[in-house]
Amino acid sequence: MLVPTSYKDPEITQKINTAVGKPFSVWQRIQHKGVGSPKLQITAASKEIQTLLSQNNDRNCCNIELRPKGILVGFHVRLATYALVIPYYKLTLYKGTATTYSLYIDHHFIRFNATKKDTAIHVFVKKILTYKAEQKPEYIDDF
Repeated sequence: MLVPTSYKDPEITQKINTAVGKPFSVWQRIQHKGVGSPKLQITAASKEIQTLLSQNNDRNCCNIELRPKGILVGFHVRLATYALVIPYYKLTLYKGTATTYSLYIDHHFIRFNATKKDTAIHVFVKKILTYKAEQKPEYIDDF
């Protein structure tokens, strides 16, 4: 789900919180050793996102925020801010070439660079995969 987040809209905030959970508290952020990624340089994106990004004159960058039930991929377009809301059960993450990662949800995707020197990015992607693996599917009952 691609949503504008420039202005505080209670309806959009409720949709985001329903899909990926409320933001972690300060104490939880410390326990998780950070829930935000470093700046990621976007190299490719789906048609709708690329249309938005083409309005920029500078580099297209994004960041990722971990939430209890998913991730938010945030990026700026001129003076507007957008978020791609991805619940863990819909997240597909691919490592392309040696220097790229791709995040997919339904018909949206974002591809970003991560060279060998960018160890913080590689560590953060491993953290995403760990949280995705630990996420208990809601549709399975406890036995």
